[in-house]
Amino acid sequence: VEDVSKILRFANQHLIPVVPFGAGTSVEGHVCALEGGISLDMKQFQNIMLPGEENNNEEDDQVMMPDPIARVGAGVTRKTLNKALRHTGLQFVVDPGADATLGGMTATGASGTTAVRYGTMRENLLEVECILADGTFVKTGTRALKSSAGFDLLGLLCGSEGTLGVITSVTVKLHPIPDYV
Repeated sequence: VEDVSKILRFANQHLIPVVPFGAGTSVEGHVCALEGGISLDMKQFQNIMLPGEENNNEEDDQVMMPDPIARVGAGVTRKTLNKALRHTGLQFVVDPGADATLGGMTATGASGTTAVRYGTMRENLLEVECILADGTFVKTGTRALKSSAGFDLLGLLCGSEGTLGVITSVTVKLHPIPDYV
């Protein structure tokens, strides 16, 4: 996260465009820097913290509560998260049709075949950590499953297409795997 902050601070000072790159599953072409710039490969952000697991980050000694939520790095794909959840009886349900990264799904406000029943990425997002263009770290949202307190920065970042900041981590809602499909 500190490296991303330094890169964005440098790019901001020198007016260099920055394009975060996840899995490359987008069909809109917005990951192409037509006038040049810096492409940030977010695939290394692979941390997954499931319900009840301890966080190994020295700066953040929180333990995930047994709530149906998961905190994942921006480079984690939907299939990777669901594979890690296999033993819990829970699943991440937003399915845009490709094995997209959760950072990219958040940036684009992804939806898909399960949106009618479970909602889009916006409804399944609880917390976002991102780095703004000037290198400032921002954490918005809350782990609470329901909250109406304060300005909705979370909703502003979800679907912003990376124009407001580079998403480094997200906390998402999980749902039980249905008995019958």
